[in-house]
Amino acid sequence: MAQKLKDSKKKSKKARKRVFVGLDKAGNPPEFPYVKTASSSIHNRGLFAAKRIPKDAYIIQYLGELIPKKESTRRGIAQHDVAQESDDGSVYIFNLDDRRDLDGNFDWNIARLANHSCKPNCEAQDIDGEIWIVALRNIKKGEELTFNYGYDLEHWEEHPCLCGESNCIGYIVSKEDRKKLKKILKKRSSEST
Repeated sequence: MAQKLKDSKKKSKKARKRVFVGLDKAGNPPEFPYVKTASSSIHNRGLFAAKRIPKDAYIIQYLGELIPKKESTRRGIAQHDVAQESDDGSVYIFNLDDRRDLDGNFDWNIARLANHSCKPNCEAQDIDGEIWIVALRNIKKGEELTFNYGYDLEHWEEHPCLCGESNCIGYIVSKEDRKKLKKILKKRSSEST
C-alpha cells in the first residue's frame, strides 16, 4: 500500500508539458513584416515600424509560454529581481485569465521589446487568448512602437517612465491611476517644500 501511495505521488509531481503560444510545429516564431528592432531613446532596445502601419492593424503577436498563476508569480518575482540589478527590462508576463498568464521572456519574442509610452501609438489586446500589439493610429515607417504597460498604482515607485512625452508624469501606471498618482506626487511635493 505504501509503495502504491509513493508511486502515485511521483506521477502527480511529473513535469507539466510546456505550452508555447505562437510558434510553429518546429518551434520557430513567425515573421512579422511590420516590425524591426533597434536602439531606443526610451529604453535600451525597442520595436520600430519597418514600414507604414495602418490604424487597427495587428502588428505583432506577443509570443511566449502559457503558465499557471503560481508559476507566474514565481517567475515574475525572479524577473523583477534580475531587472533591478541589470537594467535589462523587467517582467514580460501578461495576465490572460484567472488561471493562466503568458510569459514572453524569450529571445524569440521580439514583441517584448515594445517600450512603454504615456502617449502610445499601439495597445496590447487579448484576441481569443492571444496577445496582439495593435495600432491605435496610422504609424509612419521608422516610428518606435509603444503601448501603455498599465501597471497598478501599488508599486508605482518601482516603475519610472522614460518616455519623454509632454503628458508623462514620470512613472508607468495605468490610465485609470494617472489622476491618483498626480495627487500623490503633488502632496509629496508640497510636503517637501
